[in-house]
Amino acid sequence: MQQLTRPARRTLLVLHVAVSVSWLGLTLGLLALGITGCTTGSPDMATAAYRAMKIFGDWLVLPVALATLVSGLVLSLGTPWGLARHRWVYVKFWLTVVTVLLSVFALRPGINRQAAEAAAGTAGPAIDLVVAPAVATATYFFITAISVLKPWGLTARGRRLRSGPRRPRSRPSGTSAQGNDKAGATVR
Repeated sequence: MQQLTRPARRTLLVLHVAVSVSWLGLTLGLLALGITGCTTGSPDMATAAYRAMKIFGDWLVLPVALATLVSGLVLSLGTPWGLARHRWVYVKFWLTVVTVLLSVFALRPGINRQAAEAAAGTAGPAIDLVVAPAVATATYFFITAISVLKPWGLTARGRRLRSGPRRPRSRPSGTSAQGNDKAGATVR
């Protein structure tokens, strides 16, 4: 991919940070609501918590998660950081892919199920709606930390790209590959 211009890179970086922080905040909100729904003694409070989680899940989780993934992917491909040059970028990308998939295929269906049970008056405590946002929050804090600290260095691909293509060294005329001239004396 072609390198982004400086204004485009800066704009995309601000967008990526904003949606990433939004995803973290959204998950913290889901965690608070999940704890409330699971620990409250009031069925009305549990119903309100699970319905609020459904609103967040229906309207925010997927768009924010996808915006984070896409903006990070474009940033990595359009800047010198690359997608597979630095280990921290590579780890961050795959953790984001996994958490997007878990949000779509595990978190949202769990929220929808619990909200439907709450609306029917049959909802019980849902520890999975505490565990999932807790794990997601820890993952997003880890992703944030490696974004700031940039640990682990280059990947093998990154080291190859940094060193550039290997070219054979030119030799003075009349010398062999071992550094000896035709008479066998070492050339310095």
